[in-house]
Amino acid sequence: MALGSVFNNSANNHLTRSKSVWSTLHLDPILLLLLLMLIGLGLFVLYSGADRNIEVVKAQGIRFVVALVVMFVFAQLDPAVFRRWAPWLYLAGMAGLLAVLLVGVGAKGAQRWLAIPGLPRFQPSELMKLVVPMMAAWYLSKHYLPPRLFHVAIGLLIVLVPMAMIVQQPDLGTSLLVGMAGIFVVFFAGISWKLIAAFFALVSVSTPMMWFFVMRDYQKQRVLTLLDPQSDPLGAGWNIIQSKTAIGSGGMDGKGWLQGTQSHLEFLPESHTDFIVAVLAEEFGFIGMLLLMSLYLLIILRCLYIAATAQDSFSRLLAGALTMTFFIYIFVNVGMVSGLLPVVGVPLPLVSYGGTSGVTLMAAFGVLMSIQTHRRMITA
Repeated sequence: MALGSVFNNSANNHLTRSKSVWSTLHLDPILLLLLLMLIGLGLFVLYSGADRNIEVVKAQGIRFVVALVVMFVFAQLDPAVFRRWAPWLYLAGMAGLLAVLLVGVGAKGAQRWLAIPGLPRFQPSELMKLVVPMMAAWYLSKHYLPPRLFHVAIGLLIVLVPMAMIVQQPDLGTSLLVGMAGIFVVFFAGISWKLIAAFFALVSVSTPMMWFFVMRDYQKQRVLTLLDPQSDPLGAGWNIIQSKTAIGSGGMDGKGWLQGTQSHLEFLPESHTDFIVAVLAEEFGFIGMLLLMSLYLLIILRCLYIAATAQDSFSRLLAGALTMTFFIYIFVNVGMVSGLLPVVGVPLPLVSYGGTSGVTLMAAFGVLMSIQTHRRMITA
């Protein structure tokens, strides 16, 4: 009995010390491990998608180091800091979006960047992916939940104004992500099903108006291409056709790492960015896709747990919205690459090559870890 007590006390002390270390660092070990596994898988696939260009993998690795540092910094901040600064960050983001429309830097027919002397150019719209749900959560959490119709209207206005400004850049993919992030906050606030039905009815009625007065010619072409990619197989339909060919040719276990023909023979466009999931499906087949989707599912479940156990309305709304935004990233990219959604330029999170979206996502995970670890400190 005495020996058993010694072992039990030793195990309990070790567990307490482990919890203390993670709490001190303000990191959630489960979420961190899953994110590192996803990043590792992404770099592995990226080497093939970039046609064995190790410099691309190194550059992506450096971006992930920066993103992890950003995540760590955000995790150190108390959720009360995010709540206190939400209105000011929102105003700064809106000023940035206005500056883009007035004096923004253009590239490839889009005006999305700001160039400040002495600093690298950046996209204010990326900041809004985090700030818009934060602002909506700040406003709605200040009132009794579920919110009244007036508060719902103000919450939607907070979301729709920056969304409309981003559409004007034009950047349909980012505007979709920003809009959904904010709308999820309104949804999680507990609005009635009647209001939800009314919202979807309004969207349905306004869709024809968007087609004629909001959407640009290239955006309309993307929708038409989705409906019939074979109408222009060597032009607008090329991307979707080659992507679906790559996915279908992978079969159950794929052709093997670095053995994909669609990407390495340059049939598949943007194989290391927006269409990287087609590279994974071709080389690792259904099993590889199942592994990737399982990792995403575990990350989402962990984040939903953090949202469900948050201690205040602001934290719950914000955590839930950030989690569902991550899900929208996955849903839109996989749907786009498989020909179920129009091509809108949304990367596969933490797998596609690119830095800005990765840093934004890791900042969001830092906020989630802050919500989780500060909750533990309060209840200890």
